[in-house]
Amino acid sequence: MINPLKRGGPAAPVEPTDPEVPRPFTAVAKPELTGGRRIGVLLQHGFTGSPYSMKPWGRALAEKGYAVEVPLLPGHGTQWQDLNSLGWKDWYAETSRAFEKLRDENDAVVVGGLSMGGSLVLRLAADHPDAVAGIVLVNPAVNTARLDVRALPVLKWLVPSFPGIANDIKKPGVEELGYSRTPLKAADSMMREGWRPLRADLARITAPLLFFKSTVDHVVDPTSLEIIRSNVSSRDFTERMLSESYHVATLDNDAQAIFDESADFVRRVASADAG
Repeated sequence: MINPLKRGGPAAPVEPTDPEVPRPFTAVAKPELTGGRRIGVLLQHGFTGSPYSMKPWGRALAEKGYAVEVPLLPGHGTQWQDLNSLGWKDWYAETSRAFEKLRDENDAVVVGGLSMGGSLVLRLAADHPDAVAGIVLVNPAVNTARLDVRALPVLKWLVPSFPGIANDIKKPGVEELGYSRTPLKAADSMMREGWRPLRADLARITAPLLFFKSTVDHVVDPTSLEIIRSNVSSRDFTERMLSESYHVATLDNDAQAIFDESADFVRRVASADAG
C-alpha cells in the first residue's frame, strides 16, 4: 500500500468487480461474551485496497463478541481514477466517523489497520490518546526509504498512475482484489498530508501497541517499524514477526495468528481493570 513507484508484484492486480469487495463490514457487540463490557474494534484497510482484505479478521473478532467496524475509504472499491480526486483528509474523515460510532456505542475501543490503514489509526491514537484502548498494526506505513518518491509532487501532474501494488501475498491462489493502478495524486496526499505530520506526532501515542511485521514485505520497507518503535510513547509495545506472509498478511499464511493474538490483545487492553 505504500510504494507508489513500485512496478508490479507477485500477482497482477485486477479491478474489484465483485460487489462484495467494497462492502463495509459491521458487527454489534455481544457483551455476554466479553464479561459484560461492550468492546469495539475498528479495522481499517489500506491504500488502493478495500474492506475485502480486513473482513476475515473482522468476522473472527465479531465471533468473540466484539463490535467491529470495517469501513470503506472514499475512492476505494470502485475504479482507481476515483482515488486521484481524493486524499488523506477524506480517508481520515471516514476513519474518524467509524471510530466515533464505536465510541458512542461501546465501553472501550481498540483500533487496527493494515498498511495505510495503520497510519490512519495511528493518527486517531495521536488525536485521541485517552479514547483509544489499544492499537493493532499490520505492516503499517508512515515512511518510505525510496529516493524516487521525491519526484512525486511533479510526476503526479505528468502521469496519473503507475502499476498497482496489490496482491503482495505469499499464499498461493489468494488475491487482495485491489486496484490495478496506483494513483499518484492520491499517493502524494498520503505521504505529504498523512505521513509527514503523523511522524511528528507519534510521541502523543500512549496506548498499548501490538505490531505485526512480515519478514518479507515488497510494499512497505522496514523504516516504518523503526520510526514507530522509536517515537511512540507506548510503554506496552509488542512486536510479532510474520515469517510466512508478505504485505497483505491479513489474507496470507499468518492470518489466523493475527486473528487469535489480536483477540487476546483486545481482551487484555479493553478489560475493566486495564491500565
